[in-house]
Amino acid sequence: MKNEQPLVSFILTYYNQPIQMLCECIDSILALSLRPFEREIIVIDDGSRVSPMNGLMQYGDEIIYVRQKNGGLSTARNMGIEMAQGKYLQFVDADDHLIQTPYEHCLDMIRLNNEIEMVMFDFTSTSTSETVYNDSEVMTGSSYMLKHNIHASACGYLFRQTTLSELRFTPGIWHEDEEFTPQLLIRAEHVCATDAKAYYYYKHKGSITTHDDEASKAKRFDDIRGVLDRLQYLCDRVPQVDRVALQRRVAQLTMDYIYQVIVQQRSQKALNACIDDLSSKGLFPLPDRDYSQKYKWFRKMTNTRLGRTILLNTLPLLKKER
Repeated sequence: MKNEQPLVSFILTYYNQPIQMLCECIDSILALSLRPFEREIIVIDDGSRVSPMNGLMQYGDEIIYVRQKNGGLSTARNMGIEMAQGKYLQFVDADDHLIQTPYEHCLDMIRLNNEIEMVMFDFTSTSTSETVYNDSEVMTGSSYMLKHNIHASACGYLFRQTTLSELRFTPGIWHEDEEFTPQLLIRAEHVCATDAKAYYYYKHKGSITTHDDEASKAKRFDDIRGVLDRLQYLCDRVPQVDRVALQRRVAQLTMDYIYQVIVQQRSQKALNACIDDLSSKGLFPLPDRDYSQKYKWFRKMTNTRLGRTILLNTLPLLKKER
């Protein structure tokens, strides 16, 4: 039994979080119905100021602990991928945890249907007591992306390791999940989505999305532009069925980028420069796709000069009120 391939490798990325949060994360995995040989828990410590090793001694050989020089989330996850032996992979940030009952549902989906390569599930930041879930039919990842919005976070997917092939996270950037997840999806032939809220997400003040200093803002904008360029480049090099799905996702990310320029920079000059830059790379005007309602509305507004002016004068105020 000990030599059997684990069903799931859980890759936990840790960097300067409270040790009790990491322990809660590990405990949430140990509470699952997986037998010891069916699970593999890999903790990647990305060069924290203080190693959590003393607090992890209680877990003995239940976990694999690796400490590396700080290189960011992408390098930590890539290290976990290289080490993982499981048939399926699950990323978990060390300050989050899995919710037992809904995650058991995700495990049951792959146990009962060997065809499924990927299970997509929901997040929550509150307690949940739901025990009845709605699952989609099995479809290709490209088919799903053509009709639905997707979670950016790679933590929202339980996926077969072989589906990855050579795909890895781009080191040194923020928004690495925005680049990773659509590429993962177009590789998957058998995907099933469920509304089970299986992942507890803790949004803390140190999140990159809450960094408001100018250097952080500049990096955030530069990194997402890089993601758009690389995904746009990929669009021309994948089969047609995948291309249309990926182009839809690139258009959504482009709209998200324009939105952030509007609410963060609040400048007509910055918005005009953004539109000119996107136009020069073929990312604007935004194509007419079967988006969700909010994207349909935003596309129409951004494709006209008057609409962009209205957005510039309203969106920052709406965001401030929230």
